[in-house]
Amino acid sequence: MPTVPKTPRPGPSPKRRAWLAAAAASVAVLTVGAPAAYATLDSAQQPTQTRRGEAYVETRLFFGTERPDGGPEVTDRQFMAFIDREVTPAFPSGLTIQEGRGQWRDSNGTIERERSYELILLYPASEAKAHDSRIERIRDAYVRANAQDSVARLDERTLADF
Repeated sequence: MPTVPKTPRPGPSPKRRAWLAAAAASVAVLTVGAPAAYATLDSAQQPTQTRRGEAYVETRLFFGTERPDGGPEVTDRQFMAFIDREVTPAFPSGLTIQEGRGQWRDSNGTIERERSYELILLYPASEAKAHDSRIERIRDAYVRANAQDSVARLDERTLADF
């Protein structure tokens, strides 16, 4: 059987070679740089850093102002009266209120975009169990008083130093 000479395959075009070289260089840089980045992160976690503060719990409550039943929105005056009546007696040491804009899918499936409030409570972790029932009473009171579907709650352990 006669041998048929192979036709040489054309190599990549100069443009393609440049692209491949750039891709290879990028991979090399990322591969070499990654261990250094991880080493830097690990060194930040070393116990040589001083921890500040005591163990606390930060609870954030999110209050909407639109009513799913179509009633009038909760006004600033009504919300602050609620804080004075329900929250301040339960947390006299302090609290923070931030105003915002929120979005929520109500019980009817409608997406509500509304003015909202974020209440931030900070208390010693050792008192978390005692504060839990107070926080739940606050949430329930707002839902009942303002025809809300719910008040969102977020709890995080943290360190606090005053």
